[in-house]
Amino acid sequence: MAERKWVRGKICGHLADSRVLGYRDSHMASAAERLKALCLQHDLVALYSFGSNAVAAAEFLAKGGKIELDHPGADLDIGVLSDGDRRLSPRDKVGIAAALEDIFEVPRVDLVLLREASPFLALEIIRGERLVEIDSERTARYELFVLRRAGDLLFFERQRREMVLRGGAR
Repeated sequence: MAERKWVRGKICGHLADSRVLGYRDSHMASAAERLKALCLQHDLVALYSFGSNAVAAAEFLAKGGKIELDHPGADLDIGVLSDGDRRLSPRDKVGIAAALEDIFEVPRVDLVLLREASPFLALEIIRGERLVEIDSERTARYELFVLRRAGDLLFFERQRREMVLRGGAR
């Protein structure tokens, strides 16, 4: 594979740090180091994989090699917890997703921001695999918030599902 260097691009709108996106050769930083640097660059507190390929992403970071997705054409679902004071712009989101595709060497990453996710999607995300944790205290506080919010809404979610199954909700 040819050496690939990232330079200032229209998508990211900033100089990509070679320590984050770097080169795809024997001199590149490990995927875990690149993920941590990406989180620091974008003020992300934690990064999770969830869905059908959550374990594959965690194993890729632990063992290296090539990520094995569950079927051809599958994507990788990634949830991120951003710093509470920082809103990510659409440009930031696209840049993060593109960097994740490069780090994991997958054709597509579905990026979900925890602070923008529905209560039950946020719960699914934190029940996945935590890949990077920059601030353990803030991560734990936010995970507790997600658990409490989902717990508070569980009764109503069960009622909604029963109505859907009976054909009463439209």
